[in-house]
Amino acid sequence: MFIFYTKCLGMSKVALITGITGQDGSYLTEFLLSKGYKVHGIVRRVALEDEAHRLWRIRKIIADVTLHAGSLESYASLFNIILKIKPNEVYHLAAQSYVGYSFEDEFSTLNANINGTHYLLSAVKEFTHSNVKFYFAASSEMFGKVSEVPQNENTSFNPRSSYGISKMTGYHLTKNYREAYKLHASSGILFNHESPRRGFEFVTRKISHGVARIKKGLQKKLKLGNLKARRDWGHAKDYIEAMWLMLQQNNPDD
Repeated sequence: MFIFYTKCLGMSKVALITGITGQDGSYLTEFLLSKGYKVHGIVRRVALEDEAHRLWRIRKIIADVTLHAGSLESYASLFNIILKIKPNEVYHLAAQSYVGYSFEDEFSTLNANINGTHYLLSAVKEFTHSNVKFYFAASSEMFGKVSEVPQNENTSFNPRSSYGISKMTGYHLTKNYREAYKLHASSGILFNHESPRRGFEFVTRKISHGVARIKKGLQKKLKLGNLKARRDWGHAKDYIEAMWLMLQQNNPDD
């Protein structure tokens, strides 16, 4: 009985997720919990009246996770969290992820996305637990004005937004830490992926919400941007399983 009990204890991996309250973070949390992980997440401190709205995607499982107050703009907070929980796997999903907003405020987009990724990679490197594995959520926006259709892992990057530039930088930072410091660090180049938990600022929810409002007589028109844009779409549940599978490989890659 004692031998069996200790083996069970040893089976519980510890995962740290940035962006745990988002679409991908919530699905990934559910997925990892189903596999017996102990899941920790990093969240910003916010006013109490904003708490319920921010956590709505994980409200049904919030008792099963441990949340830590931290900021991607604070290296110390990230380092202390990693040192405290000693994760086996780190999933870096948090970012200023709305492309349109990156044109309005490129400074905060670049600061949060580039420095946040750098700080987290550095904190993982300094953590002496050599088996920790790191996943970075890269983006198809890195391809920008594409040089070939369809794109693959060897397609050249040509970003056309500060968001795309920030993700390209995060991709190269991850690659550099993998090669220079031998971290098990991988980037998943994510195309558009959707679910009922998608934020209202993204085009699919903007359309569905706008149509519902028109149906109810609450608005007359739905304004969109470039109607000629072409995108590849998937479902978030498939994408988060791919993230997990990437960190189960013996060798990291993009």
